[in-house]
Amino acid sequence: MKKIAFFTSILTFFLLTSCSDDYKFTLNVPKKTTLNEEITITLKEESDKVLDNVQFFVNGKEIDASGNSITLNTNDFGVGKHQISSLAFYPGKTKKLNNSFEVFPSEKYQAYTYEIINTYPHDTKAYTQGLEYHNGFLYETTGRRGQSTLRKVELETGNVLKKIDLENEYFGEGMTILNNKIYWLTWEANKGFIYNLDTFEREKEFSYNKSEQGWGLTNNGKELIKSDGTHEIWFLNPETQKELRYIQAYNYKQKIPKLNELEYYNGKIYANYYLKPLISIIDVKTGAVEGIANLSGLVKEMEKTQKLVKDDEVLNGIAFDKENNRLFVTGKNWGKLFEIKLIKE
Repeated sequence: MKKIAFFTSILTFFLLTSCSDDYKFTLNVPKKTTLNEEITITLKEESDKVLDNVQFFVNGKEIDASGNSITLNTNDFGVGKHQISSLAFYPGKTKKLNNSFEVFPSEKYQAYTYEIINTYPHDTKAYTQGLEYHNGFLYETTGRRGQSTLRKVELETGNVLKKIDLENEYFGEGMTILNNKIYWLTWEANKGFIYNLDTFEREKEFSYNKSEQGWGLTNNGKELIKSDGTHEIWFLNPETQKELRYIQAYNYKQKIPKLNELEYYNGKIYANYYLKPLISIIDVKTGAVEGIANLSGLVKEMEKTQKLVKDDEVLNGIAFDKENNRLFVTGKNWGKLFEIKLIKE
């Protein structure tokens, strides 16, 4: 009997000890919120057991915390989905929990229509992927394997003043000019090229990292700004071509996928939508879509004189003459390039 009582006591002690060591956690995160809001994220132990320490991370970066909660200002992270994780330290153990929160713009975007100011000729064999206005000339890159080119073009006549071909294995994509260099992306080859602006001689090539594909490219005077076919827009060091950070493009309802050709102007990123006659105007800091320009009328204007291939010969190409505040747009294989003025609806 004494032995039975002894083992019963041991079993009871073991069960009590196991229960007392059974920590159960919940990471409480608001799933959706908007810009200009503060949110509180809390790690809770269900039985309110005391923890040794708690650490919080947002998008992999540690956030200073005191106690079991943190308060975040959504403006510090911008719109989009953000990953939150916490590490709970308790006697002899560590527990990691993951969650996420999604930030949306606090206001609906401004809708724009347009007015045609001028019309210029454009090469119907130019499958436009990148377009930029620089020192009085247009610079353009075209796509498709075996047809990809880099061009210097006279605006008024559409004449191609200088052109080089890309190797047949590559599908040319967006381009931009910075510090007397032309940066040119390819689509699926995970590779970009750098050329001398004056001679068009290739100086260097570089690889992508997390942004696996090359779509659109522009710059803010200090950094390259790259789209990759998703809703993410990447910022690169122009000297090393390393990806520094990214923003996510969201309107007040949803993320905006398939961002294509890009142009930077006055703190905003202007982005074509793949296969849609729209341009998003995106805040460069937060990723919030502040405006959408509907240019579907330009497609109808083109179709008066040219039969366009559906879902292929679409609007693509945005360039600003920053000194004279002129906006140029065109499309893939379009015979016209338009100078337009955006008008609030």
